[in-house]
Parts: sequence; structure tokens; C-alpha cells
Amino acid sequence: MSTYTSVIIRIEMDSRRAAFADVSAAISRSGGDMIAIDLIRSHQTMTVRDVTVNMMDSKCDEVLDSIRSIEGITIVNVSDCTFLAHLGGKIEIQAKRPIRNREDLSRVYTPGVAKISRTIHEQQHKAYSLTLKRNSVAVVSDGTAVLGLGDIGPWAALPVMEGKAMLFKQLANIDAYPLCLDTKDPDEIVRIVKAVSPGFGGINLEDISSPRCFEIERRLTEELDIPVFHDDQHGTAVVAIAGLINALKVVGKRMDDVRIVVAGIGAAGVSICKMLIAAGAGEVIAVDREGALSSQHEYDNPMWSWLASRTNPSQLQGSVSDVMNGVDVFIGVSGPGALSVEDVRKMADNAIVFAMANPEPEIDPEVAEPYVKVLATGRSDYPNQINNVLCFPGMFRGALDCRAKLINEEMKLAAASAIAGVIPEEEVNEHYIIPSIFNEVVVERVRQAVVEAAIQTGVHNRIPRDLQDGMRTAELAVSGAFEGKGV
Repeated sequence: MSTYTSVIIRIEMDSRRAAFADVSAAISRSGGDMIAIDLIRSHQTMTVRDVTVNMMDSKCDEVLDSIRSIEGITIVNVSDCTFLAHLGGKIEIQAKRPIRNREDLSRVYTPGVAKISRTIHEQQHKAYSLTLKRNSVAVVSDGTAVLGLGDIGPWAALPVMEGKAMLFKQLANIDAYPLCLDTKDPDEIVRIVKAVSPGFGGINLEDISSPRCFEIERRLTEELDIPVFHDDQHGTAVVAIAGLINALKVVGKRMDDVRIVVAGIGAAGVSICKMLIAAGAGEVIAVDREGALSSQHEYDNPMWSWLASRTNPSQLQGSVSDVMNGVDVFIGVSGPGALSVEDVRKMADNAIVFAMANPEPEIDPEVAEPYVKVLATGRSDYPNQINNVLCFPGMFRGALDCRAKLINEEMKLAAASAIAGVIPEEEVNEHYIIPSIFNEVVVERVRQAVVEAAIQTGVHNRIPRDLQDGMRTAELAVSGAFEGKGV
């Protein structure tokens, strides 16, 4: 299974020896789709054109060779549109107001800024109102678990973190800054993040390998008074649970009645299991390369030991194939080939399969589809994409707006429910269990649910003005319900 790409091919054509129709036919014959043609320059016998071609990655060489084989055609240059989108980086910092004269300068810098610094020194919380802290998130990575590429280091991780910052800004108007750290030492990562934390209202950990990510997040959550969120763990889990809420509606089953297999117990798999437990799932079986986690075994990974004591009550043993009999839901965050057709056929009627490995799912969707009721993947070219982008912008928007001290399980479950609720119940079906990442309602729904959960669990430092009246009404309703009842 391959991904699609667009390339711009600059061709020089000798019109005495070739026709552009030859180029078009060659591109089509070799698997490309010509989507744009731009004339760059033209002479009596020679023309130069830029041809934009959409194709599968695996077809690129074939398309180029097919063009080169035409007599009278020369390929001058090939530009990958994805590379062009990254030239010079994808984000920048801009001032909110211009500095036009001495008065402007004295107000935003010396000497005027001194009074702001003195105020914050005396009342530290004023940094939230007088600096960018209240709307800033650090996107922190050590580059050890980037996409499906693995440990490629902080330099190569930077384009991914830039992309994350773009999404924060466009979807939730949050200013996010990539911090790619050239160290794999958990102690040093914790120390660095703590040292830079005064400038940020939240910390988004990204692409840090398991099991180190668990310790890093735990320590930062304990030692900082701002929210820390490892998106690879919790963002994936929140959106998966949101999809599952609606998938269960489609098949007419209840969360507390279903048997669920989670394959791939890394960062995302652990968090999915924990959220399923918190959501009251009937039976959860966690399976990794070593087999089904069981309390009968000892594990070096403390998180696996924790999960083993709270999952797999029947103490099943073996691989994914060994535990699939009668399973209602399969959730995969592992790799291609982890699930076979035979495994799917062992599942209960109206089975749900979330094959979320990216870019290649645990099972080819076309192969699995005839045997399941609801199918979801992590890919954008199939229905029901489980994508973290549905979670983290609204999650941080809510956490920043109420100045949450941390992000707890209640806030994550509230976010999952909010995402699921974006789709009206009458519209939920096997091909539509999760909203689009471009649905403008998602961020605000998640933001409100997260703020309310933070307030209800007492981890907030303020109530956003737009929610104050609603929260006050809710408090009055609760207090009124207990009047005269001796409470």
C-alpha cells in the first residue's frame, strides 16, 4: 500500500520531433494523473512546460522513465510539491503590532517594558495576562519515534513538529513552538522542559519512544503546574474512543458488554487500554509481540505490569490470532500484517475493526471490509479516519482557557464524547463514525467539554468568561436540587 504524491515535472519539448499528446499518453499509461499544465516559455521549435502529476509514490520512477523514453522530450527538473511546501520552514513569528516610532519602541521595549517585568516579578500569575504564556504551547520531541520512521533524531523530527504547530494555529489559534531536543536522556529532557516552562502555558510531548515517554510525562505532570499531554498516547486514544462510541451505536452493542483486543502496546496502545478501562469496557485484552499481557507473567516494563493486572480477566495466552474468538472489537496500533482475514472471521457478528497503523494498516481495508460491520483506519483515503488532529487543538484550547494544572482522564473522556457527539445520532452509520478534521465545530465542542471536566474535577485556575453564566446556572441547579434534603 503506497501513498500519493504530486510532482512538478519541467519538460523541454522539440516540437519537430514530439507532440505534447505523447507526454500526456505516457503519463497516463504509467499510472500518473496529469492535473495541471503551465507554459513557461515557447519558441518556434522548442517549448518548456511545467506538468503537475499526481501519482502513487511507487509509480514516480515509472512515470519519469516513460516521459524520458519519448524522442524529442527532455526532463529539465523534477520538483516534489511536498518538498516545495517545506522550503524555508512552514511557520514564522510575527509581531502583533508594528514599531513605527520612538514612543512605540519605549512602550514595547525599554524603558516601558520594565514596569511590566516588575509587575510580574511581584505577581507571577500576571504573566498569563501580560505575556504570550497564556496562549503558547511547546511541542517537544527527541525524535525517537517519528511517524512510522522510528528513531530518526531531532533534526529530522523538526518538519513534523512544524506541521503540528501549523495545526495548533489554524485550528485553535494557539501559538505553538517546536522544541526538538538533542538528547534521549529522560532526566535531561525533564530538566530542559522544566527550565523553559515559564514561557509556555502547556507542553505537548510528541514522538518520544515507549516506555521512556511514560516516565517523562509522569514526572513533568507531577513537577509542573501547567498541562502536559503526550499526543501519541492520549490524542490517539481520545479519537479512537470517540470512534468506538459511535461504532457501538451502529452495531447496537454496549461498551460494558463488548470484548476488545488492543494490538500494539506502545505509547498509544497503553493509553487506549487505560481509557477503555476508564470508560467501563467489558473486557480488554492487550496484545503485543510477546503475546497477550497476563498477570501470570512478569514484565520489565512497569506500564505493562500495570495493564496486565487490570486486563485479560480470562488469562488468555498467545498471539492476536490466539485470542480473536468471539471478539467484538479489534483496535490496532501496531503494524501491517498484524491481523489476518482468518482472525477477522473468528470475531463476533457485527465486528468492529480499527486498523490504525500508518501508513499501512494491520489488515488491508478492502480485504477486511466484507467480514466487518464498521472499519476505521488512520489513513485519509478511507472512510472513518482516526486522526489525532481531532483532539489536540481543542484539548489544549480548553486546558489553556481554564488554565488547567494538568490534563486528567475525565478531561480525555469528555473530549472523546464531544468528538463523537459532533455527528448527529441520525447521521451515524458504518461509514461515518468520526467527523472530518476540517469540521469547524470540533475544536469548540472539545474545548467546552474539556473546560467543564476540568472545573468539575477541580484542576482549573479560572472559568472562561463565555462559560461563566452556564457554569453558574449549573451550580444553582445542583444546589437547588439538594435544598431541604439535609445535605
